[in-house]
Amino acid sequence: MATLYKTATSEFKDVDDVREASEQQHKIKNRVLLVASRGVTYRHRHLLNDLEALLPHTKKEAKIEAKQDMDLLNELAEIQGCNNVFYFEARKHQDLFLWISRAPSGPSVKFHVQNIHTMDELKMTGNCLKGGRPILSFDSNFDSEPYLQLLREMLTQTFGVPKGARKSKPFFDHVFTFSVVDGRIWFRNFQIVEKDAATGGTLQKNEKPTMVEIGPRFVLCPIRIFEGSFGGPTLYENPRYVSPNSVRAA
Repeated sequence: MATLYKTATSEFKDVDDVREASEQQHKIKNRVLLVASRGVTYRHRHLLNDLEALLPHTKKEAKIEAKQDMDLLNELAEIQGCNNVFYFEARKHQDLFLWISRAPSGPSVKFHVQNIHTMDELKMTGNCLKGGRPILSFDSNFDSEPYLQLLREMLTQTFGVPKGARKSKPFFDHVFTFSVVDGRIWFRNFQIVEKDAATGGTLQKNEKPTMVEIGPRFVLCPIRIFEGSFGGPTLYENPRYVSPNSVRAA
C-alpha cells in the first residue's frame, strides 16, 4: 500500500487508478483446464502428464464423464477460474479425441488425436526446464484457409503460456511447432540449444542456435468446429475425416 501511495504521489495520480493499473498488469489472461474422461489408456494418461509438465498455466482436474452433459465442463472451468478447456475424451479404450474450447462462450473444436508418442517412449536427448515458456511456430499453411486461421488463434491461446503465469519461468527455452500436412496438424516440441555441440561452450556471434527434439509427438485431425463452447452451430466440418470405427470395419 505504501508503494501505491508513493507512486501516486510522485506521478500525481489517484491511488485507485494506480491500484487498478497494477492489478491489470499482473492479470493472467489465459488459464487452461486439463481434464480427461474415464477409460483413458496408460498412453493417453502419459500424454496428459507431458502436457501438464509443458504448460505451467494448466489446472488438472480429476477424470469426469461429460458425454451427456458437456455444459458441466464450462461450469467446472468457471469454478477453477479457467477460460480455456482441454478435454480428452476416450472411446472404446483405444480412440482419443481432444476438445479445445474457449469457455464459456466458444468457439470450440473437436480433434481426433493420432500417432501419440510420449516423452518416456521417445527418449529424446532434448530437455527443457520445467515451467519455461514456449515459442509457438506455425507453418505458412495456416494462412491458406479461414478455418486454419481460427485453429491457429485457438492453439495460440491455449498452448501459449502468458507472462507471469502460475509456476512459469521468465524465459524461453523450447519451441512448439505446428505443421499442417494432409489436412492434419502435426505437433513437435524442440529444445533451443545455445551451446556448441562439440565443445559444450557458448556459441560465436555468427553461429545460430540448434534445435533438439524433446517430445511428445502427436497429430490432431480436425473433425468439426463449433460456434459455442462444446456445441452450437457448426462453423466447419472436415469432409475428409473418417471415423476410427469405419477404418476398423473396412
